Amino acid sequence: MTSGPAPRRLLVPVPTGTEAAAFDAAAREAGTPGKVLMESAGRAAADVAQAMTGSGGLVVVLAGAGNNGGDAVVLARTLHARGVDVLLLVDPRRPSNDALLHGHRVPSALLPTATSPSDGGDAEARIRALVRDRAPALLVDGLLGTGLADAPREPVAGWIRGLNGLAGGPGGSIPVLALDLPSGVVADTGQAPGAVVAADLTVAFGAPKLGTLLHPGRGRAGRLVAVEIGFPPWEASQASAALVTGRWAHAHLPRRSLDTHKNAVGRLLLICGDEAMGGAAVLTARAALRTGVGMLRVLCAPRHRDLFHHQVPEAILPDPTDRDAVRDAVRNSDAVAAGPGMGLAPEGLPARLLPGVMEQLSESGGGALLLDADALTLLGRGALPPLPRGDGDRCLLTPHPGELSRILGEETVPGLAPMAARRAAERWGATCLLKGAPSVVASPGDAPVRISASGGSAFARGGMGDVLTGVSGALLARGLAAADAAALALHLTGRAADHFLHGAPGRRSSGDALLPSDLVDELAGVLAEVEGWHAPDAGGPMPGEGPDLSRVPGVLLDLGASR
Repeated sequence: MTSGPAPRRLLVPVPTGTEAAAFDAAAREAGTPGKVLMESAGRAAADVAQAMTGSGGLVVVLAGAGNNGGDAVVLARTLHARGVDVLLLVDPRRPSNDALLHGHRVPSALLPTATSPSDGGDAEARIRALVRDRAPALLVDGLLGTGLADAPREPVAGWIRGLNGLAGGPGGSIPVLALDLPSGVVADTGQAPGAVVAADLTVAFGAPKLGTLLHPGRGRAGRLVAVEIGFPPWEASQASAALVTGRWAHAHLPRRSLDTHKNAVGRLLLICGDEAMGGAAVLTARAALRTGVGMLRVLCAPRHRDLFHHQVPEAILPDPTDRDAVRDAVRNSDAVAAGPGMGLAPEGLPARLLPGVMEQLSESGGGALLLDADALTLLGRGALPPLPRGDGDRCLLTPHPGELSRILGEETVPGLAPMAARRAAERWGATCLLKGAPSVVASPGDAPVRISASGGSAFARGGMGDVLTGVSGALLARGLAAADAAALALHLTGRAADHFLHGAPGRRSSGDALLPSDLVDELAGVLAEVEGWHAPDAGGPMPGEGPDLSRVPGVLLDLGASR
């Protein structure tokens, strides 16, 4: 194997199955034959397979009848030529004189056609019989590709069950490498309507497919690696979604000029913290300050003034009962962020202030607006003035799925988050950051939905959204467009979680222990990292997670297993 990474993109295209087929067609039209792409894909996957097996051992390859199976055949042939012990199990529907194997005597056998109990077949037992008493070091899934739209049918479903059974059978767990995406995962949605392969690592060809970033497909893909196989250069705009990278974050992080001052690096106004929710206000304020905002004003319940004087002495606290003081605070702010701990009670002070603040923003055509949490519930109830239409760059909504359902008036379907976020953006004429696993950012118009691979289950804790609001609001105040502010905020908080979980050498923390305040504390180090030339992708593999792929050529992206 040769070494050398592929050039990293700022935004990585994340195509659906249909878009992936269009990429293939474009490559052929540009003069790259399909067989050349298949050769490149199979050889790249063979490099990854060798990195996974380490000291060697038997590699069992399951090849389906389609192009995914062709990639698997090339992988098997390549490994065999390199002296690796290979057993190729082939769908009987593949041609017996497969041109991909011409002149190569790769040990092979046909997969069993009777695999379900109703057919008198036991897939795991019959596949295990083909392997005999040998202990595989690696199983390769090349059964189904991006064309799947429904549950796999027999006999393929039985082969999937057999592969999973062999992987977790007697003698311990055998790692599974999936080609392009795990068989059984729908490339467009991440849904797994039937039998599905549980992979330890998925090697995607050219770009990760959308279904491997949406649950449950993300959980079935394991570690997700994308490799270059010779597609013509493409832009992220050619796909309906794009993945935010460390290089993109480095390019978009606001920098301070040497002769700047506090009023020139972002002035943010927070409306948050009703009587019982002072903690949410403090978290939001601390996150905003750590993200570099120059001036921070907070309108909250008066009882929290002492709390802020002790916990956030940098914040300015205008008198929320003084109308002129409130108007001055709005006029002297570049962005307003409202919602964390704001409350819904009509008599609550922050909730009472928000409609007037929004009207002042509309009249002045001034600062950006971010609505989160309780502010979104009020928006869905029709209790707030209309949002400014046609300015998605200056208006940001940050719902979780429940809040999105309230502002859309419909239930959101797991796995369809990008489409739901897009509908919210079009309906309200604002950018929508839909929090979840993964989080996505959609704007009005045709721009790709941006996906963040960061976060995961460690973010399932109250207060994480408050931190995200503080970071997003600070970036809005510092002049970023709403979509850029949202995507960068997701990257920064995701990397903050990475720092806490496994940032220092030898350090390993549990996601159960991650607190919102930990994210705030890690932001300083993350900003320094992103400012530097080496800006890692959020959600990368943890130390010791699987094989070292640094010497595998053409790696475009390397994301750790969903956690």
